[in-house]
Amino acid sequence: MIGILNIGLGNVQSVYNAVYENGYDPIFVSKPEELEQLTHFIMPGVGNFSAVMHSLEQLKLVPAIQALIARGVPTLGICLGMQLLATSGEEGGLCKGFDAIAAKVKAIPNSNNLRVPHVGWNEVKFTQEHPVFADIKDTRDFYFVHSYHMECLSGDNIIATTDYGSDLVCVAGNKNVIGVQFHPEKSQKNGMQLLENFCEWDGEFHA
Repeated sequence: MIGILNIGLGNVQSVYNAVYENGYDPIFVSKPEELEQLTHFIMPGVGNFSAVMHSLEQLKLVPAIQALIARGVPTLGICLGMQLLATSGEEGGLCKGFDAIAAKVKAIPNSNNLRVPHVGWNEVKFTQEHPVFADIKDTRDFYFVHSYHMECLSGDNIIATTDYGSDLVCVAGNKNVIGVQFHPEKSQKNGMQLLENFCEWDGEFHA
């Protein structure tokens, strides 16, 4: 069963609709016990890193999500959901993340007269292959909306980057966990392919 985290973080209905249109029947999850039955877990989200982690703690979802990841359940983080998979984030004050990917989340450098947040379509360049990107060609455009980005401590966890003043990590993974900074549910054909691939993924990934 495919579960989509729903604690009021942005338009999760669009993620649900995209998964449903691929022929799957996902459910929304918001309680720890609901995570126990899942075969796949999607964590979308927009908002403030530290505020959202605090909300997850209040709902007792942090240990439940950590246990789900430890069980090897394929897990996809989208936008803020990707960032929460990191070791820590700076937004709203230094805060611990799930530490599923050894990384720190920092603000996008406001240099070269670039607009922050980074909003719109941008090219995604693969640095290594991953099953979730099967049948998706390199340097395709995906839709971004973000002011913070993930800095991985090891290049082994970097799957793809996007150029926004510098090469920003936009896809990172570790074992059964993968995070995408862009919004696949808003990225048309390639985003739909990514979501289908994730729903079929067995969680195996070796960098």
